[in-house]
Amino acid sequence: MEHESTTEADKRSWTTWFEIPVSDFDRALSFYETVFEMKIQPVDFGSFKMGIFPHKDVGCAIVQGESYNPGTQGATVYLNANPDLSDALAKVETSGCEILQAKKQISPDHGYMALFIDTEGNKVALHSDN
Repeated sequence: MEHESTTEADKRSWTTWFEIPVSDFDRALSFYETVFEMKIQPVDFGSFKMGIFPHKDVGCAIVQGESYNPGTQGATVYLNANPDLSDALAKVETSGCEILQAKKQISPDHGYMALFIDTEGNKVALHSDN
């Protein structure tokens, strides 16, 4: 198996789309619309429901379906909460969700992060420059 050269791999954006599994679609839709003050486009595909976040490059959706099981054991998704994740984190807290990691600086070059458990039981992270 051939591997891409380091320079080709360095140019690649490794994230193109991600999905957050949910068990209660309407509850999750309301939660994420409130935290990020935006409208999510709900789409019913019959066998599963998807709520597509407004996006420019990398797409994100909440998804309810047979093979989508919320939990804390999988990959951690970092959602963009610029300019300051404190605003989104405050809304997470008022929703009654558990804060796992309060806002902390990753490094001066890499900004700030926080971790929480969403309404569906997923471990999710927030990231911002400030």
